Amino acid sequence: MRGNIALRIIARNMMHFVLSGILAIISVYFLIWLADTLTSGYNDLRYWVYRLLSVTGREIPVVTIGILLFVVYFCIFQWRYYRYAGQMSRSIHHISEGHFNETIAVQAQHPLGHIARDTNMLIDKLKNSLEDERRAEQTKNELITNVSHDLRTPLTSVLGYLGLIVQDRYRDEVELRHYVQIAYEKSQRLHVLIQDLFEYTRMRHDAIPLKMVQFSLNEMLGQLLVQFHPQLEQSQMEASFTSKEKDLAVTGDPAKLVRVFENLLSNAITYGHEGRRVDIRLWRERDAAVVEIVNYGEPISAVDLPYLFDRFYRIDKSRTAEKTSGGSGLGLAIAKSIVERHRGTIIAASDSQSTSFTVRLPMTLPEPRSNELTGNGNGNGNGNGTDAGVGVGINEKMS
Repeated sequence: MRGNIALRIIARNMMHFVLSGILAIISVYFLIWLADTLTSGYNDLRYWVYRLLSVTGREIPVVTIGILLFVVYFCIFQWRYYRYAGQMSRSIHHISEGHFNETIAVQAQHPLGHIARDTNMLIDKLKNSLEDERRAEQTKNELITNVSHDLRTPLTSVLGYLGLIVQDRYRDEVELRHYVQIAYEKSQRLHVLIQDLFEYTRMRHDAIPLKMVQFSLNEMLGQLLVQFHPQLEQSQMEASFTSKEKDLAVTGDPAKLVRVFENLLSNAITYGHEGRRVDIRLWRERDAAVVEIVNYGEPISAVDLPYLFDRFYRIDKSRTAEKTSGGSGLGLAIAKSIVERHRGTIIAASDSQSTSFTVRLPMTLPEPRSNELTGNGNGNGNGNGTDAGVGVGINEKMS
């Protein structure tokens, strides 16, 4: 009967009605006995009482007293019952004024108790929804601020150098070509930032379904090392690929997953070039493939680690230090979105010896939702190494 409040209220009222009648009858008999006992030594008083009863009849006073007692008892029972309803009403009114931290007291045995419980659950959900709305508004404002800031920096440079060219404020053709080259580089950075922002937005809104195929992670990672050979050489770094599986195949969208490993490897080169080495390890762990990319450069502080995958977050807080920070600040956020679309996880760890990013992907996936994302696979990393130098070793190992 939990879901039928009317039946519970009727049952409770019937119980109160019966109890009130029983108590009224008991009370009437008790009062008759008490009156008889108290007047046993007063014959004159008993005489006048009997004369009064002979005129009115004995039933009328007894019934009248019984009805009065019944009404009193029934009101007492009902008052206790409806008092809780009044408390609920006052609490709900108080909460409706915006006091969402308040709750309604729950009386489990009361017919309205589950309504109070459900109302508290509704209040919690409403409070969470309002909090989510506040966070969404804050996130939107932060996004607008960060995008405006990151777009303004290269755009200002482009406009500045193009302005110098339009005003003929250059000495010779060499300086003109220098200005054009700078404007072109800044435009390229602006293009990368817009592409990353568009890619991240599409992922967050599940724009396109993933194109799921089975492919070899060994082959993908090996090709990536060949692709990054020039950057590794320029940074005077060596790369090592070690796999415990001869051919580890997973089901996923290779065009999107390659974006993840491009970003991680690019970051390893950019921020770990002081360690002169990047290790890529691949192994199978139960029903998942695990890829670990390790560099031995400057460690990431424990303060920065929890925020690495937040959009626009950079370890280098100077947003204008483009040569150091390199990327748009969206690379790791995009990588995390892609991995999570594949039902996987990505985590970062860092200590005084090394910094590692570990990607865990399920070997097989359920049928993807129709609105899941795919992309063109043309994503860029979050910056490239720029230190001049020679010498690079790429070692592939199978163990």
